[in-house]
Amino acid sequence: MERSYESAQALTCRAVGPLATHLGAFVASLIEEQYVIACTYVKALHAVAFDRWLDKQGVALCDLGEKHISQYQRSDSHRRRSRRPDTVCRELCNLTQLLAFLRKQGACAPALAAEIIPAKDVATDFERHLRHDRGLAAVTASHFSTIAQQFLIGCFGNGPVKLATVHAADVVAFVRCQSKRMRPCALKRVTTGLRSFLRYAQYRGEIGAELVASVPSVAAWSTTPQLPRAIAFEHAQSAIDSCDRATVVGRRDRAVLLILARLGLRAAEIIKLELSDIDWDSGHLRVRGKGRHEALLPLPADVGEAVAAYLEHGRPVNEDRHLFLRSSAPIRGLKERGDGIGSIVCRALRRAKVDAPHRGSHQFRHALAVRMLHSGASLPEIGEVLRHRSPQSTSIYAKVDIESLRDLAAAWPGGAR
Repeated sequence: MERSYESAQALTCRAVGPLATHLGAFVASLIEEQYVIACTYVKALHAVAFDRWLDKQGVALCDLGEKHISQYQRSDSHRRRSRRPDTVCRELCNLTQLLAFLRKQGACAPALAAEIIPAKDVATDFERHLRHDRGLAAVTASHFSTIAQQFLIGCFGNGPVKLATVHAADVVAFVRCQSKRMRPCALKRVTTGLRSFLRYAQYRGEIGAELVASVPSVAAWSTTPQLPRAIAFEHAQSAIDSCDRATVVGRRDRAVLLILARLGLRAAEIIKLELSDIDWDSGHLRVRGKGRHEALLPLPADVGEAVAAYLEHGRPVNEDRHLFLRSSAPIRGLKERGDGIGSIVCRALRRAKVDAPHRGSHQFRHALAVRMLHSGASLPEIGEVLRHRSPQSTSIYAKVDIESLRDLAAAWPGGAR
């Protein structure tokens, strides 16, 4: 049978088991999410075969769960023939996706609830506080919540959380344990997250200020914060030029890289951009930054042209209002906690054969600040462009102007004058 969306739908007509009445809707959802024909056909094929096995085993739809997928993959019908590991993995992913669809439709029982751990509940409340009351980014709030949960499980295990019984020795022991497997820069993030959680507990009246003060400081070199690692201007331009404008992915990636290089946006800020954030008449771009702060930035001509090219000849037709969408199904906005922007940067650097300081997207933001500094911009002006709320955040760029710093350095005693 020739593979097409119609043939994938025709496959579902062969189903006579407990899934029969839902497979047509499942395939329709795949088509709506813009899966390619070959992928849709294979998913339908696996679904029909699974339905046939469920019918033979007498499994009711309301009882369907993950254990049946495992039993199906270990069944005699599969063991009789040799199958490649990637085929088994693909089948597992497809059937897991089918099960998630059926649960969303209410056709089968929901997943078993995980064991309720009081420490996790407290950490979840803490994360909600960070996001909604403090306005922290989702990634930061999640990271701090994880640290809090690890600390609480270390103190109370799976039992009730009684913060009033926590002592300074417990705090020091937790940090000391983390220090055995972490470098100082990573350990500093742990102490920051733990200190934030204890302040939250103090705010709720569960502990005193002395426990917050007991979080030890991490010894570090006097150069902390580290010098910003910026990509060279010519290397950034090479990465931008490496994007193939003749392809959908190339047009999207070029627009993303130009926004990074010309406006210095953070990866999370690009992911949050929506179609309504661009004011084409006035040439402005609305950016949602840290702490739910919004800013209007001027839209440079080359950035506007690249974004327009992507919207006109690249962006898939989709109800999702995010400016940049995934290039493969399911078609939707890039994940906020994923590394979609970082992957775009990494691929571009690899194509351009650039040996950059690192592979992340933040180096473009540093590069913009360094270039402004070398062009004569002041630190307050750089801070305004990068939307820093504290002058201390911008002060790190004073360290990159080596020539100016030489004039401030005192002569070495007894050395050449």
